[in-house]
Amino acid sequence: MNKTIKIALGFTYLIILVTFLYFLFLQFDISRVNDFTYYKTIQKNIDEIIGKNLVLNLTLFFLFSIIWVVLLGFGSPLLILSGILFGKWIGTIISTISLSIGALSLYIIVSYFFSGLVHQILNEKFSKYIAIFQKNEFNYFFAFRFAGGLGTPFFIQNVLPVVFQMKKTNYFFASFFGFIPGIFIWNTIGAGINEFIREADEFSFIKLILSKEIYVPIIIFLLLILSSLLIKKKFFND
Repeated sequence: MNKTIKIALGFTYLIILVTFLYFLFLQFDISRVNDFTYYKTIQKNIDEIIGKNLVLNLTLFFLFSIIWVVLLGFGSPLLILSGILFGKWIGTIISTISLSIGALSLYIIVSYFFSGLVHQILNEKFSKYIAIFQKNEFNYFFAFRFAGGLGTPFFIQNVLPVVFQMKKTNYFFASFFGFIPGIFIWNTIGAGINEFIREADEFSFIKLILSKEIYVPIIIFLLLILSSLLIKKKFFND
């Protein structure tokens, strides 16, 4: 039964991913991929579509994000996209809520169906973290989330607490508040890319990087990495 469910989830994930990419690329004219004015047109169309029915688009993004996380999707591309679509503030809010719910949903599913498999795969590799989390699961998991998972892939971050049977309320709120800094940074970068395309007359990678909408969140991101190293040294190292 577990194997069947695992195959079904993987197959569903591939269908959603391929369908999403198919409809995404349908909107692109490959012959104009090097034409910056083409991207300005796309950016203008996106603003118009989102502006016409913000609530509907937020709802669709919210549902898609939950499904994406449950099906082991990566976090950062989704966050950049939300910044492009909704801006850094609304994007951060909708992303934080949807990723937190998606992560909790994945945690519940894996706890119920794949607990033994997770113990088998992760227990030995993350035994030191497990012992630490069990001392104070909320504070340590919050620090873990705040530090970006200490370099751990996003989907592994989401299922790791299965091995120490973390309480669902602690899991959700530690994730929710721990997510906020990283999500805000990625959404700010997405919003900065959108703003650059709107304002620039031609594409320049140097100008993009040196625009305050991009270099400020990058600096904050580097500071977050530094804080991640400090948190790891303080809480997760011997």
